[in-house]
Amino acid sequence: VTAIAIKLDSKGPVLFRQKRYGFNNELIEVFKFRSMYTDMSDATAAKLVTKDDPRVTRVGAFIRRFSIDELPQLFNVLKGDMSLVGPRPHQPREVEKYERHHRRVLTIRPGITGLAQVSGRSDLSFDDEVRLDTFYIENWTPLMDVAIVLKTPLAVFSRKGAY
Repeated sequence: VTAIAIKLDSKGPVLFRQKRYGFNNELIEVFKFRSMYTDMSDATAAKLVTKDDPRVTRVGAFIRRFSIDELPQLFNVLKGDMSLVGPRPHQPREVEKYERHHRRVLTIRPGITGLAQVSGRSDLSFDDEVRLDTFYIENWTPLMDVAIVLKTPLAVFSRKGAY
């Protein structure tokens, strides 16, 4: 249904692929449902990171609001590039700006959901996100993963921090 809606709403592929850093500083290709128009230049895209981003399609706004755009990352989990739970994989342009203590998040496999996602999502500052991800890494238990997975639908349906 999502694929059909994306195709009817705008031109371009259904899936979006993006290089991100994963476990051990390794570049991985992360899959998402496409939520933006494909006809904007990279220079324009780099300048536009706002809550009301004009690059986002109508369908894209909906699938982002409910994190449906993230579902293709289950293929990344099956490939072994990602886990269900862990720190979010970051883009190379973000990792270039990491300070030494930020690199700790690259020591485990990234996840589709994680402590930062259930604690504020995009409303968190980068430092808060790294602090939560570091706490997760240093205090991990299987029960923590279960708790995060159970909290994820609540975070998704609250729509707080989803842009």
